[in-house]
Amino acid sequence: MPIWKRSRSSSEAGIDPTFRYETSWLLSPSVLFILRALFSLYAFTTIFTIFGYNNSHGQSENSRHSFSFFTNLTYWGLAFYYAFAALHTGSYWLKGQPFLSSWPRPLQLAHGMFYSTIVIFPFIVTIVYWALLYSGHFTDAFTTWSNTSQHALNSVYALFEIVFPRTKPLPFLHLIVIIVILALYLGLAYLTYATDDYFVYDFLDSTTNSPEKVAGYIIGILVAAVIIFLIIRYLIMLRVWFTEKPGRTGEFTTHRGVSLEEEAEKGNTMHDVSAK
Repeated sequence: MPIWKRSRSSSEAGIDPTFRYETSWLLSPSVLFILRALFSLYAFTTIFTIFGYNNSHGQSENSRHSFSFFTNLTYWGLAFYYAFAALHTGSYWLKGQPFLSSWPRPLQLAHGMFYSTIVIFPFIVTIVYWALLYSGHFTDAFTTWSNTSQHALNSVYALFEIVFPRTKPLPFLHLIVIIVILALYLGLAYLTYATDDYFVYDFLDSTTNSPEKVAGYIIGILVAAVIIFLIIRYLIMLRVWFTEKPGRTGEFTTHRGVSLEEEAEKGNTMHDVSAK
């Protein structure tokens, strides 16, 4: 396995000098690309199949209203994240340099924040749905499939990104992003009530629930988000520790090597290692 050293400044390396977002400790870049692309395809297929079903059954208004639901917004987020993640992994696999590394630094940072949201929000959606919203049964096969895809498989998507890529633990700064997005969504929920005269979720309905109860739900979801963030942060830390013992880095492209971690993260030099 040939190894050679070359100079590389921290500005050239960007926020991801060893291509952690594009590589896996277990899967080859080609397999990771294929899986991410398939996950994105399934998510988009689910979304547009639901739209088609609504339109064919005289429920087109449900499709319009879907953009007020946190479930649907986070599912769109998963679909787009996996599409971009597949693009970055695919470009790295084929060219040895992901598109992400050529993006302006603010967009690179945004991608990191995007990653944090898609490993946090799906678990919130799953917990809230099955704990507070599930009625106990589904009326037909289509409803069973659509709800399973959006309220169960969504967390499988998030778990995949926690376990298999080489991503670092979530920065604590991203917790602020999570909280701000939740606050913005709360504003959207009440804006929807003000403009369309309905509550997207019954537990936010201040006309049937006391203010104290509504506040309790809101604070409870906020606390759950913080707890989930911490759990996932330390799960990723455990994964990094377990999978990056001395002598092991990850599965890289044969087009261009990737640095050994200790050298690359100094931002001054890096070892390029070609894959087996």
